[in-house]
Amino acid sequence: MDTIFALSSGQPPAGIGVIRVTGPQARLAVETIAGKVPEPRKAMRALFRDSATVPRETLDDGLVLFFPGPHSVTGEDLAEFHCHGGRAVIAAMEQALGNIAGCRRAEPGEFTRRAFASGRIDLSEAEGLADLLSAETEIQRRSAILTAGGALSRQVEEWREELLRLSAQVEAVLDFDDEDDVGGLPGTFAAALAALQDKIAKALEAPHAETLREGYRVALAGPPNAGKSTLFNALVESEAAITAEIAGTTRDVLTQSVAIAGIPFTFVDMAGLRDESGDVIEAIGIGRAREEIARADLVLWLGPEGEGPEGAWEIAAQVDNPSVPPKAVPDYRISARTGEGMDDLRKALIERAREALPAPGVAALNQRQRQRLGEALEALKGACEVEDPLLVAENLRRTRQAYDALVGRTSTEDVLDALFGRFCIGK
Repeated sequence: MDTIFALSSGQPPAGIGVIRVTGPQARLAVETIAGKVPEPRKAMRALFRDSATVPRETLDDGLVLFFPGPHSVTGEDLAEFHCHGGRAVIAAMEQALGNIAGCRRAEPGEFTRRAFASGRIDLSEAEGLADLLSAETEIQRRSAILTAGGALSRQVEEWREELLRLSAQVEAVLDFDDEDDVGGLPGTFAAALAALQDKIAKALEAPHAETLREGYRVALAGPPNAGKSTLFNALVESEAAITAEIAGTTRDVLTQSVAIAGIPFTFVDMAGLRDESGDVIEAIGIGRAREEIARADLVLWLGPEGEGPEGAWEIAAQVDNPSVPPKAVPDYRISARTGEGMDDLRKALIERAREALPAPGVAALNQRQRQRLGEALEALKGACEVEDPLLVAENLRRTRQAYDALVGRTSTEDVLDALFGRFCIGK
């Protein structure tokens, strides 16, 4: 196996640059560049020198640490060079490492993938770490750090232990059904199976990780000149959308992600809806607008009262304009130009989004995880619907397979490639 290296700190220039090295040649890399290997997990000051030059050229004066495997984050020997974070220093250090036989630059996510391969983390923890690296709001950080810290893995392990106890009862019936001291399944078996099924069903009903990652999606819909783009600009607090009195100014879908009170939102501005348009481009925009309405978590309807999609909030968006027909019972009366009613609308959006996002202390499930848990739930339902112990045992085995796939005990390469491709080079 190759030894890999990469800059794991921020892009230069920076005050400090941290270059990580892991693999069978990590010890040799430290000896070659720093002169000797420090005591495990203790920082040592050293002059970093290039072995390819004669005499050996000094590259920098910094710190080096060494973490022997298997007690490292990758499960292999791992070293860190802490050098100055200038571009030239980083480039010289990476070139010197690349000159060592068996050492190469890491691919995106390769450090974390090795940690997964060595059993230091499981698949759900790796997914949580990927979400943590991309977290932009406090609520995203809290959810991601729970998953990265193994909250979901521990929950799955509890479910798995319960399942194994139930499986053992079934196996006892199958293996010793001709013995006098072993009867049928105990009376508590069905209740325990139903309780486990209920736990998984509740986990699947919880808010999704995609909503947390992408933000609560709010679409602004209505006919042309209904005030959508003006409201959009007010909500995202920028002049992202062009506003004009000309109908059909907005022809394509415009999205903007923002955080309001720490809650991630994605606001969507779109073409005004009307039945006919002589402009081909505008017609395409109207088609895309309808798709966005179907996709949104919430629609703010700025059009004629009662004509919006089911579940939409009725917004009287131009209360400062006397020429606009008023709505009889709108959910909110606002003026994006003057700010009237905007605070109430923002507060309502925050409350609605909080209900749709994972609660603090709860790890959110992503699409892959929900699919695996869905398979587990389906198998458990199958076990509840049959009486033959052999069929019950088979459904419990399928449930266990779904659990194993969820945490990565069994994983396909394409799943791993997609996950670890989300990571940066030095992670």
